[in-house]
Amino acid sequence: MPVLPSATADAYARLTEVFPGLAVTELGPGEQTPRGGAWIGAAALAEGGAAMDAFLAWDEAQVLRDYGTRARPDVVASFGLHRYAWPACLLFTAPWFLHRRVPRLPVADVSYDRGAGRAAVRTRSFACLPGDPAAALPGARVVPDEEALRAEVRAAVAEHLEPVLAAFGPRMRRRGRALWGMATDEIVEGLWYVAHLLGEEERAMRELELLLPGATRPYVGAAAFRELTGPNGECLPTRDRVSCCMFYTVRPEATCATCPRTRDTDRVARLAAA
Repeated sequence: MPVLPSATADAYARLTEVFPGLAVTELGPGEQTPRGGAWIGAAALAEGGAAMDAFLAWDEAQVLRDYGTRARPDVVASFGLHRYAWPACLLFTAPWFLHRRVPRLPVADVSYDRGAGRAAVRTRSFACLPGDPAAALPGARVVPDEEALRAEVRAAVAEHLEPVLAAFGPRMRRRGRALWGMATDEIVEGLWYVAHLLGEEERAMRELELLLPGATRPYVGAAAFRELTGPNGECLPTRDRVSCCMFYTVRPEATCATCPRTRDTDRVARLAAA
């Protein structure tokens, strides 16, 4: 039997090319989802329990190793969610940004090995626009226009993240709005970073403003990019995160570049230096 082309293979290959920290394998019919060793199924993570304990043990050990201090359990959980959700969102946003295709990937169809920077996915269906050659592939669902496709991105990411957020929330001591604000940040900052590597940062910022303009439930907040002026008059894009990553609890003197705690003068200095 000939192997049918994948609607998302080219996008995942391009993602890995510019960002080797995430290699995506697409599982074919009959292929087993990777399990054991460093692999963790997203469904197992969403169940919490021993799988979650093992996943967060890595974060706890990393903080102790790199910073010589122990992080609070809720901070460890916040780090763990970020380190899963940031790459997980790219499984949806990269194909959308590159080829206008949006896969549906519930937690049962995703496994992740963060030590090796790899994910395994089973794409059963995807959305695309009229005129896309991929519309002839099995599992294709054609939507009428760009706004409808943006709605598909929001729905597909929410379908995947909702059970994961529900599992992490109690450990993070956060609830609905705070968790979905974090989801907004992971969507925006993951694609923004990868688009910079692709040389398409400005287009990504425009696309993300349309994708998350605010008031797009269940998400909280917006892409909300803004511009600062550098020392030589150059334009320096930034944004204020909706959520807090809690890194300041480990290093009180340090904040992230997009943290609301970071003053614009400090942002300009960092961005100009970079």
